[in-house]
Amino acid sequence: MPNTQAIGVAYADPSLTSFEVGTSAVPISVTAAGNLTQIYATASHTTGDARGLYARMDFAAAGAGETLRAFSRVTAAQGSGQTTNGAHVSLSVNTGGTISGAGNALRATIGGSSTNPGGTLAALQLDSDFASGGTWSNTSFLRVTNSGTGEVGNFAAMPAVSATGVFRAKVGTPACTHTIPVTSGGTTYYVMVSTIA
Repeated sequence: MPNTQAIGVAYADPSLTSFEVGTSAVPISVTAAGNLTQIYATASHTTGDARGLYARMDFAAAGAGETLRAFSRVTAAQGSGQTTNGAHVSLSVNTGGTISGAGNALRATIGGSSTNPGGTLAALQLDSDFASGGTWSNTSFLRVTNSGTGEVGNFAAMPAVSATGVFRAKVGTPACTHTIPVTSGGTTYYVMVSTIA
């Protein structure tokens, strides 16, 4: 995978506690398809967890940030049928492989020991960040596809019904007061919701 920018440790750092590849002003210039960074490994252990890449960052002062930030920017017209992702995470269970516990292509967990963390917390937040004045009729916060020949039939798996949980039984006969639009095969359907419990 050729590139036009030399890389390396730019200063004396015997412990290699940090390094930089390119800058925002002078980025690495990739001229052919391929992996800029790649790790290929085979795990043959029989107990415990193995991780191809592990990153942990403790925020111990007033500053904030991310342990991992992936940012893909499209600045040119892409070819027909091309797909670009901010991140692509997959789990593949192949012939001979089985899972006895949970298997997740992407697992988002929120928690901690603070009993009053404040803020607006979520295990998953879906954002939009378009400029004003556009038309986004073909854009959604969540898209569900069966990409293979086998079909997954459940949209979501919910916990058991609970009076105060995320899945609650209706009380009385609530009226539909609002709808949430969902498109399927080019047709818009509406999930009925209500402000009346």
